[in-house]
Amino acid sequence: MKSFLRIICVIIICVAIFVFSGMRIKDIDIITNENTFFNVANNENISKEAIDNINNNIVEGNSIILLNVENPIKTNQQINDWRLVLVNLENPIPENFQIELANIDSSRQFDARAIDELNALLKAAKAAKVGDLWAQSTYRSAEKQEEIFNNKINEYMKMGKTREEAEELTRKYINESNTSEHNLGLAVDFNYINRDFEKSKAFTWLNENAEKYGFILRYRKDKVDITKVNYEPWHWRYVGVEHAQKINELDMCLEEYVEFLENNNS
Repeated sequence: MKSFLRIICVIIICVAIFVFSGMRIKDIDIITNENTFFNVANNENISKEAIDNINNNIVEGNSIILLNVENPIKTNQQINDWRLVLVNLENPIPENFQIELANIDSSRQFDARAIDELNALLKAAKAAKVGDLWAQSTYRSAEKQEEIFNNKINEYMKMGKTREEAEELTRKYINESNTSEHNLGLAVDFNYINRDFEKSKAFTWLNENAEKYGFILRYRKDKVDITKVNYEPWHWRYVGVEHAQKINELDMCLEEYVEFLENNNS
């Protein structure tokens, strides 16, 4: 009976550690002095420190806990930087996110905290004589995004696609309401929505200089499997100068960079 009570106590301790910790473990093997074998499998949240404490300190009579540790799991830590808010099909705009907008002109707006950098970029491009470079599409309301999304679906359906096919094709270039960076106010589409933009002097200049103003090419050709959005040479995202330079240095897209920061700050 005492041995059984010891086992129950050990299991309770393990559960408590599971609730308050943060690393993946493969198995918890409990061996008692009666050679009874217990296994608590696939506990997914326990810290390295907690594991060490168990292995080093918890011995109840002849009962021993053995833990097999795998690699750490990804954390759900939120990066406290408005410039790095990740918005995509799997990450809609957080409900508590505050958008501060400023006018570029009578019809277009951008995040007020980044609009000076956007204007500085456009001014520098003009001084470099790279040809016309202008902000064609910037902030969009959730309602406007929904309208654009649905219009594209209808366009594909008129071409003979089913509703399901039309939605799949649309999502390759246009996100649904509140999952688009344009709803965030930190994205800008330059010039015309056309792949030929990558052949222009303006695009070459952006690749070489945009990071100096805090912008990155958001949907790269070699990162489609990660972003889940087709290559868009016209779509650029503001992340701040230091982050833009680091993202390019690491050869990452925003999804990779956010994960990189989470893993290194956890």
